[in-house]
Amino acid sequence: MTGPAVRLTWAGHATVRIDDRGSILTDPVLTPTLLHLHRRAGHAPDPSVRRVDAVVISHVHADHLHLPSLALVDAGTPVLLPRGSAGLLAGLPLDPVEVVAGDVVQVGEAEVAVVPAAHPDRRWPWSRMRAEAVGFVMRGHGATYFAGDTDPFPGMANVADTLDAALLPVGGWGPWLRGQHLDPASAAACLPVLGARVVIPIHYGTFWPRGFDSLRPRRFHEPGRQFAVEAGRRAPDVEVRVLDPGDSTEVRLLQADEERDGRQSSCQPRRDLP
Repeated sequence: MTGPAVRLTWAGHATVRIDDRGSILTDPVLTPTLLHLHRRAGHAPDPSVRRVDAVVISHVHADHLHLPSLALVDAGTPVLLPRGSAGLLAGLPLDPVEVVAGDVVQVGEAEVAVVPAAHPDRRWPWSRMRAEAVGFVMRGHGATYFAGDTDPFPGMANVADTLDAALLPVGGWGPWLRGQHLDPASAAACLPVLGARVVIPIHYGTFWPRGFDSLRPRRFHEPGRQFAVEAGRRAPDVEVRVLDPGDSTEVRLLQADEERDGRQSSCQPRRDLP
């Protein structure tokens, strides 16, 4: 008999639909272009991808909190985003829910736990708008960690008691990777700490500056495969699934629902969506 599974659909960059007793869409970028960037791989996601119980935003950078994409999300959809940034959604028919690390929010029949991240907190380098970056763990039948953008941080081992899947950034959107980002090697180094059974590399191979297609093409094409090689060295028991933008995969679960439902959560307090 086939048991429950977590279904994951990578729409490119940091945009993933997670279906597990509820549905969320992470850091949606749903358009063919993004500022000076163009979608070099895959197509703009099908509208069905954005019909979810909630959207989660990890931080306020424009390639993660992308207002033109959020304008495409169904009216009334709750948007979980870092505390202090709800004003950016003014004028959009969405329901902003400001969160901080430690919050737990009910989404569908699942819970979304907000966890720490280590990434610059300004909207733009010169901006006064600041909001602390976070990550998210969706807990339904299974547990799936979405890191957003982050460096390794103290307490990374504590984002969840167990993880069935992790979505880890391994690159960026340009020929150079700056600031607090994971690359293939540093992301692989996190695997023994996280303890996830299945890991999917994201945040690479989608957007690229116009006119730069021939500059450092390996930086665009190869981070996912490089991560898989590094992961094989550092955490050979972890299954790495390298997807193309638009691909879906299912992670079959090992534990019974009763065992998961009885697990004590370290994230409090719990909050319900309006």
